[in-house]
This record gives sequence, C-alpha cells and structure tokens, in this order.
Amino acid sequence: MEIVITKKPDNDQKTGDFINKEFTAYALQSGVELNFEEFCFVAEDNEKNILGVITGRAYYNEVHIGDLIIGEKFRKNGLGSALVSAVEKEYSGKGYDIITLTTFGFQAPEFYPKLGYRIEFVREDKDPKLSKYFLSKEL
Repeated sequence: MEIVITKKPDNDQKTGDFINKEFTAYALQSGVELNFEEFCFVAEDNEKNILGVITGRAYYNEVHIGDLIIGEKFRKNGLGSALVSAVEKEYSGKGYDIITLTTFGFQAPEFYPKLGYRIEFVREDKDPKLSKYFLSKEL
C-alpha cells in the first residue's frame, strides 16, 4: 500500500468526519467523556458590524480559548473581558474544570491575569515578543 500525505483545507468535510469519528471512539475506549464542542462568540454593534470574536473548543474537562480578537477601534474598553466572561459563563457548571489559553508576548500576556488567569509556564524566545505564555483559570 502506498501512503500519500497531502495538505487539505481546514474545513474539508471528509477529514472532519474522520477526526470526529476517531476522536470520539478513542475517548470512549479510554473511558473518558468527550464532552466536545467548538465555540465562537461574536460581539457586534446594532448594525451587525463585528467588533470582536472569541473562539475555541471544550473537550474532556477543559475549555480552551483559541483566539480572542478585538477590532483595533474597540480595544481597551472592556470588550475582550466581556467575551472571555461569556465563555466562562457558558461553560461553568457543565462538567468542565478549567479554562486554558496561550498568548504571545506581543499580544496580551498582561490582560488575562487581570481576569484571574494564572501563568503556568512561559516558553521564552530570543525575541520577547514571541515568548509564549500558557495560562489557566479554574471554573
């Protein structure tokens, strides 16, 4: 059998179906509740313009924030905090124990501790802007 490795788009349906089937089956074989859900919360104005977005996924006992993006004009006015709070409220009391995330030095490592997130680890880089911060908060 010849094996060929190719790059596929992130939204490839066949690949997504394979991932979901195998991910779920392995969790069940391991005796772990999958509890999987992807999320996307969007902050919009009354004209439906997007001001900010937070995405991620919840699985097993963890909620992981993947991206928090706030439009430049709307930064530093509480919108980021409101989006993080929306995720925390959505998943509190639903079997998840912790929220995790990563951020780089040029992004927002000082923002999350203000919301109660604890820096677990910093992977230092020769360019401090590219040092990666690993944070968590118990739900």
